[in-house]
Amino acid sequence: MPSPNLLGQLDTLLALPAENEWVEFKEAKNDYDFSKLGKYFSALSNEAALAGRAQGWLVFGVNNRRQVVGSQYRPQRPKLDSLKKEVADKTNNRLSFVEIHELMHPLGRVLLFEIPAALGLPTQWEGHSYGREGESLAPLNLAESDRIRARSLPDWSAEVVEGATLADLLPDAVAQARVKLRDKNRNEPWADEAVVWSDAVFLNKAKLTINGRITRAALLLLGRPESTHYLSPAQAQMTWVLKDRDGIELDYQHFGPPFLLSTEALFARVRNLTYRYMPDNTLFPNEVAQYDPWVMRELLHNCIAHQDYRLHGRINVVEQEDSLLFTNLGHFIPPSVEWVIDADSPPDQYRNPFLAQAMVNLNMIDTMGSGVKRVFRTQRDRFFPLPDYDLSDSQRVKVRLFGKVLDENYSRALMRHADLTLHEVMALDRVQKGQALTDEQFNLLKRRKLIEGRRPNLYVAASVAKAVGQEAAYIRNRGLDKTHYKELVLAYLRQYRQATPAKLEELLLDKLPDILSFEQRKRKVKNLLQEMARVDGSIQNFGGRGLGAIWRLTR
Repeated sequence: MPSPNLLGQLDTLLALPAENEWVEFKEAKNDYDFSKLGKYFSALSNEAALAGRAQGWLVFGVNNRRQVVGSQYRPQRPKLDSLKKEVADKTNNRLSFVEIHELMHPLGRVLLFEIPAALGLPTQWEGHSYGREGESLAPLNLAESDRIRARSLPDWSAEVVEGATLADLLPDAVAQARVKLRDKNRNEPWADEAVVWSDAVFLNKAKLTINGRITRAALLLLGRPESTHYLSPAQAQMTWVLKDRDGIELDYQHFGPPFLLSTEALFARVRNLTYRYMPDNTLFPNEVAQYDPWVMRELLHNCIAHQDYRLHGRINVVEQEDSLLFTNLGHFIPPSVEWVIDADSPPDQYRNPFLAQAMVNLNMIDTMGSGVKRVFRTQRDRFFPLPDYDLSDSQRVKVRLFGKVLDENYSRALMRHADLTLHEVMALDRVQKGQALTDEQFNLLKRRKLIEGRRPNLYVAASVAKAVGQEAAYIRNRGLDKTHYKELVLAYLRQYRQATPAKLEELLLDKLPDILSFEQRKRKVKNLLQEMARVDGSIQNFGGRGLGAIWRLTR
């Protein structure tokens, strides 16, 4: 049976007048051009914003006469769900569908794409903003763009909670907040007075209440655990999970408000072990904690500040053997992590500006906009791998913090190069982890002659390898001259007269560059033998093809 709610939503859309610009119907019986779908995504998102709607709708399986005809567009649900990421990859701010609703209507399958209204900036598809002129696609004009920029959704965290009072706040959390506000503003003439203010005055000064009225931000940071029902259906909860190296869950614990105190309780569960490494080839090891306490707090507090509580999910901290994975719901608002690193000013938009400002006031997060850059610098100064930001999910941000050095000499020396910019360090860090580089990063490192090899098999250049004491690793990655491998084959055949491909693979595989995969090394051996036979004429196959070959010296 089809869902009554979805049937009702479809009936509501079908009843709208034909000239409506934030709804579009398409037959899309079997397929639909992806680029055109993206343009409609941009147009309907922008038109919904201009109409004051929370969302626009693109409906597949309905013809121009508003008749349900059914659609077989992406009939497999996993393929349909993958459309979210595909759309996010080509939109600004990685915006994607709120939901893709699949309705099994009596007259055929109908897809209802729920598209979020543009917020703060026009929604772009492949760098262009679209709108509607009647039922046709058209570029968004300047006046419409300005209207969208002036539009913003209400700040969820600033909403006053009806019925909540000071009694719903935990006194211990309020007392701790007073101390943090005083410490944050110790140079202000009123700092010492903060400890004697009434609760009402203090909370107003700390920007946690509005004219003495309790906000959602106040309940998140200072609320009693039993007062979380005021925030429903939002799920005000953080979860710590411990997993082994195989990803098997070993332990977990949930933490609720007051977040000001419960973040410390969560960190008490993290096994922040002592890590030792030998600096500069001395006999005395450096001892540091796996995770810098400030970095851990900044990343978790960022999750709290930027969580989209309207999505009704938890904040998660997953601890594994050598890393912590922080996740929060809601897309990454700035254009990119690199943009945040470069920016000299805070972003123009925040998901929860009231909550974020209160957390700045209580010294929970760094000055808005500068925390991420400081996280990267702190990891670099510790000679640890830089954090990995995974923004592939349009509704979730994941940040992995590493708690060990991947290659001690390599990482430490690269981080100490005073002439390297943070962007160059970030790119080299990706090489260290075996991750793909963007074209910009690849060209940057190539121009500086910091890497060699061909994509995806890149490795540190000879000059850098020498500077960091990794000459041996460089040779293993680069490999030896092809003549050396040919001489090994000829020497083997002189000694043993003949060899199968398996025997020659056994001879050569462990001598080929470490940067190559096992399959790539096997292919290289095969190509080498073919070259020796067809080009050099030094060896000959006296057996069958493939594995049945018998290689001997040419007489």
